[in-house]
Amino acid sequence: MRGRPASAMGLLRQVDAVARAAFPTSLTALLMVLAAVPVGLPGLVPAVALPCIVFWSVFRPAALPPLAVFGLGLLGDLLSFAPVGSGVLTLLVVVGLVTRWRRFLVKQSFLAVWLAYCGVALGAAALEWLLQVVLGWRVVPVAPGFYQALMSAGLYPGLAWIMSRIHEAMSRAESAP
Repeated sequence: MRGRPASAMGLLRQVDAVARAAFPTSLTALLMVLAAVPVGLPGLVPAVALPCIVFWSVFRPAALPPLAVFGLGLLGDLLSFAPVGSGVLTLLVVVGLVTRWRRFLVKQSFLAVWLAYCGVALGAAALEWLLQVVLGWRVVPVAPGFYQALMSAGLYPGLAWIMSRIHEAMSRAESAP
């Protein structure tokens, strides 16, 4: 980029850095909004949000600060008509657990990470169910939560493949001179 003043290059680098930092949260929010389109698959919004949040928490944890996770959880609650706060708390707990296991998970094979994700998805569905029972003061069926966990586990490989390509591209851009 010859011919550009140094201040313009510095500004472009700052804009690029901000865009890369905001991309995981923005991509997750976009996928959640797209999942809210009525296609006849109940529970698709949280089933799409969880793989994104777990992936970015493992491979780029600084990209999803707690405030972003809070916002994504609130967006998920509003899009899926869940009791407000249930998705927020669930996602914050998941991020806390995954961040704690991050050093272990980042060294594992895809299959091991996927199996760990399946456990996280089941735990998140159980927590979401419990929160809906407590907040709604009535027992709700377990089957939709189990279905959501299975759908989320099925979506993880495809979403992880796409996000890993994006993560690699972002890492290459960050290491470029």
